[in-house]
Amino acid sequence: MGTLMTCQGISKHYGTRKLFDGLSIGFGDGERVGFVGPNGSGKTTFLKIIAGLEEADAGEVRRRREGRVVLLEQQDRFAAGATVFSALADALVKTTSDVHERETAVAIALGKFGFENPTAEVGTLSGGWRKRLAIVRALLQDPDLLLLDEPTNHLDIAGIRWLEQVLMAASFGFVAVSHDRYFLETVADRMVELNPVYADGYFSVSGRYSDYLHKRADFLEAQQSQQATLANIVRREEAFLRSNSKAQRTKSKSRIEEAYRLQDELRDLSSRNARATAAGIEFDATGRKSKKLIHAEGVSKSLGGRKLFEDVSLLLSPGMRVGILGANGSGKTTLIRVLTGALEPDEGTLDFADDLKVVVFDQNREKLPQDVTLRYALAGESKTVEFRGKDVHISAWAKQFLFSTQQLEMPVGELSGGEQARVQIARLMLQPADVLVLDEPTNDLDITSLDVLEDRLIGFDGAVILVTHDRFMLERVCTELIGLDGDGRVGKYAHCDHWLDAVAGRRVDESPPSKVKTKGSGGKRKEGGLTASEKSELKEIEGKILEAEERVETCQTATEDPEIAGDHVEVQKRWEALESARKDVEALYARWEDLEARSG
Repeated sequence: MGTLMTCQGISKHYGTRKLFDGLSIGFGDGERVGFVGPNGSGKTTFLKIIAGLEEADAGEVRRRREGRVVLLEQQDRFAAGATVFSALADALVKTTSDVHERETAVAIALGKFGFENPTAEVGTLSGGWRKRLAIVRALLQDPDLLLLDEPTNHLDIAGIRWLEQVLMAASFGFVAVSHDRYFLETVADRMVELNPVYADGYFSVSGRYSDYLHKRADFLEAQQSQQATLANIVRREEAFLRSNSKAQRTKSKSRIEEAYRLQDELRDLSSRNARATAAGIEFDATGRKSKKLIHAEGVSKSLGGRKLFEDVSLLLSPGMRVGILGANGSGKTTLIRVLTGALEPDEGTLDFADDLKVVVFDQNREKLPQDVTLRYALAGESKTVEFRGKDVHISAWAKQFLFSTQQLEMPVGELSGGEQARVQIARLMLQPADVLVLDEPTNDLDITSLDVLEDRLIGFDGAVILVTHDRFMLERVCTELIGLDGDGRVGKYAHCDHWLDAVAGRRVDESPPSKVKTKGSGGKRKEGGLTASEKSELKEIEGKILEAEERVETCQTATEDPEIAGDHVEVQKRWEALESARKDVEALYARWEDLEARSG
């Protein structure tokens, strides 16, 4: 594998704050790198430096000649008034001056990645489709190395899986900054953690995210042991010198200098190990023993004439942790508001335990004031906070959430997204709860904080309602998963992939078994649940599936025909034929599974 880029001695500071110092690291051709690190460690800044968009204070970035580096930033930026088509065409200006060639490339991309309306203004797109457009724009620039800064932000679970498939099929290398652990496990073949806890400023492991976790734990354990061993050596040396002044006079100068060097090494090692501390997240339950906290029966809700969900029945008890799945805009937040009494349902009933205490983590942080200081946000006018009946000084409380005393006078609006998330969690922890509601709590939190948050949610004695696109958190924390399909149907699912398959049409059990309604097909049901005509259909359907799959292969070959590369109208037509053939296959599989399930 050839080297595409090397960084030698890269340093970056903002005022007195040091992000990284003397960082030396390289990336090879085709490497798929997952890039992680705590909030504030400089991941975004590092990507901008190696992309050539920001200058380092010291050091050098060497890129292979003709190697194209493309950065997909966290915030999607498009020209004012841009359409889907123009946004992609403009991205190709630097790669080709031929207008027809650009239009052809864009037409192919639009068909391939599912953009149905090329003339739609970017400003009218949802956050998820804007992110998809930004990703496609980056892909069109034909990168040798693609830098992705939190690419799963704004994507729902289906969108994240789409991105995984795109990256796994890519021929180029990439460096992806992400806190989505399933995403990293799927796409990365090398993990790099940027963190001052390491002597080199980073930790690199060849392998998957799970391999990195094991090796990181071993490394940090060894580093802690090294500190303990070194501390014993330094103590013995210091004690000997203090107790025997004659020995200090007669010792060789090099031995005394070695003692001082060991002291410096111990201080550096202790400082690095101290940075491995995680936020002290702990939620306080009321201790209520009632088995019925929230009882929803037949709840439905529509907004703007669109049915979001109907016939939702749920009994929420202590110890239950319910995850809510759904595409962006499917009604997840609305369902939360209905279940917690903040919004009236159109139909159905809700029964709440007396004096129910519901604590909500708001994904938009609307309740977090931006113009007050961190000190005020954490404790108001007081110098202490009361947590579980004990007074905790504001400095100690801030430290528990990884804030320094110097940060207490900073305005909340100047804190990073991850820091603001920790502030909100700190505020929630002061409120004893029967039900914790967390709407996208993972946004901006680093992986270490996510691990702690998950542990605390699992150990919480009350009930939890969780909305997140983080599949790892959903499957680790939740005892039940509820999925919204965006068309009003709601069902219970065993895991995230089960829901994804159902929404994609490869499952028919989109509602709980007790809610499934099967329409008759005009004939009397025979033993086994199928009519005579359906039994005949079942015998023939496998052959139809094979024929449909052959049509997909034929259409796929047609789209790759170099003879039509310059005819964007014909290219678009062939891509549409391919998508139609794929949908036919999916529909046939769904029908086959339906018939098989009812055949007994």
